Amino acid sequence: MAFLPMTKEEIADRGWEQPDFVLVTGDAYVDHPSFGTAIISRQLERFGYKVAILSQPDWKSAEDFRRFGRPRLGFLINGGNVDSMVNHYSVFKHRRRQDSYSPGAEAGRRPDRAVIVYSGRAKEAYKGIPVIIGGIEASLRRFAHYDYWEDKVRRSILLDSKADLLIYGMGERAVVEIAEALDSGLSAQDITWIRGTAVRGRESDEEYTALGDTVLLPPYSEVAASKEAYGRSFAIQYRNNEWIQGQRLVERYDDRLCIVQNPPQEPLSTEELDEIYELPYEGTYHPMYEAAGGVPAIREVEFSIVSNRGCFGGCAFCALTYHQGREVRSRSRESIVREAERLTRRPGFKGYIHDVGGPTANFRAPACEEQLARGVCKHRDCLYPRPCKRMKVDHSDYLGVLRAVRGLPGVKKVFIRSGIRFDYLMADAAHGEFMEELCRYHVSGTLKVAPEHCAARVLSRMRKPDISVFEAFRKEYQKTNRRLGVKQYIIPYFISSHPGSTLSDAVELALFLKQTGFVPDQVQDFYPTPGTLATCEYYTERDPFTGAPVYVAKTMEEKKMQRALLHFHKKENRPLVERALKKAGRPELIGVLR
Repeated sequence: MAFLPMTKEEIADRGWEQPDFVLVTGDAYVDHPSFGTAIISRQLERFGYKVAILSQPDWKSAEDFRRFGRPRLGFLINGGNVDSMVNHYSVFKHRRRQDSYSPGAEAGRRPDRAVIVYSGRAKEAYKGIPVIIGGIEASLRRFAHYDYWEDKVRRSILLDSKADLLIYGMGERAVVEIAEALDSGLSAQDITWIRGTAVRGRESDEEYTALGDTVLLPPYSEVAASKEAYGRSFAIQYRNNEWIQGQRLVERYDDRLCIVQNPPQEPLSTEELDEIYELPYEGTYHPMYEAAGGVPAIREVEFSIVSNRGCFGGCAFCALTYHQGREVRSRSRESIVREAERLTRRPGFKGYIHDVGGPTANFRAPACEEQLARGVCKHRDCLYPRPCKRMKVDHSDYLGVLRAVRGLPGVKKVFIRSGIRFDYLMADAAHGEFMEELCRYHVSGTLKVAPEHCAARVLSRMRKPDISVFEAFRKEYQKTNRRLGVKQYIIPYFISSHPGSTLSDAVELALFLKQTGFVPDQVQDFYPTPGTLATCEYYTERDPFTGAPVYVAKTMEEKKMQRALLHFHKKENRPLVERALKKAGRPELIGVLR
């Protein structure tokens, strides 16, 4: 194994005259399958393509983009594992001081709106070069989208970046299909049919609708001017983000230009996922970063294993539905065990597997058999407002995986850090068996779970279960730990200022924390990022599916008050807490919430 080349000298050492692709990323180069850059580059390498990595280039000019010479087939560009604007700014729009995806956590090594900037520089470096954009930043901005940082609706990133193609979702299949098409001599402008991609189109609406299986979104002029049109467009996109039923979507910009999104790719099969995650990754960051202290983002994932993709949880604030899709697919037990065995032989392994999971650790298969035949339901969720009767709830396969991994020589403990969906667990008639093994083998003193709120109105907007489900889970967890004779605790995650949350709801949550004795380890103020249902509600103040009004805390003052209520015990928050209680009409609680 060897890292992919990052310098011209490394290109020469491999005997290459030129790379087929230069992959540009806003992150430091980490050759680990938790990083999209590693997966895409290794996948292309597997199919015989030569890929050079241009990590965190100097974007002030095009010179750094000429580092490897002109790539034979084109540039592949992503902004990094996290949207570059989220990477740079807090929810209160303060500049972050650290970047865990950069060497030594140094901030400022990528530009704002990195995909747009990098694409422009690549085009400037070599005229006519094909540029393909992808990753989370491109995927979630593929159509007109509300931009929190500018507080306006921006155009598709495909237009603003002037790229030739956009890969959305998980891109392993699409990028190989694009590579093969370019390799055959086709121009990037002619590659218009590949699933999981969006392209610029110039046909008339009539020509597209004549193709069949095509839905016209409200045009950009309407979406930018009307919140009602924006919500309508989001609802159409949401309902077509599925590979079996999803249709081609067209968003018109003017008489000559539109964005055409082909239907999504089918999720990778178990066999394909096994192949992807068993490619020859180095498993860590490039050694050139060692002098700077390494890349902090590797710490949580270096000894972790991805076991699944997709999520049918349907949380309103999560972009996974839009990016990975709602149909869960998993790796085989054998593949996961092989990776665990490799981890035990890695330098620095001390016997602890930090995670075996994914978007949701205890999802291992599609929610029901109907999904495989007919696709994900367009007008109902699997778990909200209560588990669907057709849903297959079964933890036996995941238990088998965990037992196999923890039984390996050299493995002392296997943790679950990527999150247990407690409502799914409690819906399992045999949940006691999983709870027993969870508490006995897979908790490191504290278990992190995400009830997110306690107020029914807010939980409804979040598409999360009633707080009674969390309370039942908490009691079962405590009861199991007592029976085992161990002291283990729950650290719950909560979100403040989510659409639907009023100051009164925030007070209700503060009282819940006071009564239960929970001291939140982390509180996330709702962050409106592209691609989520909650962001659509934040911008439009309407439910895009029903048109019902949604209360939204939009002023920084109220957002700070709602957040302070969740940490009411902190002395520095007392002025904000008192102001919030008075404004909510609950001044009698000033002496209680301390």
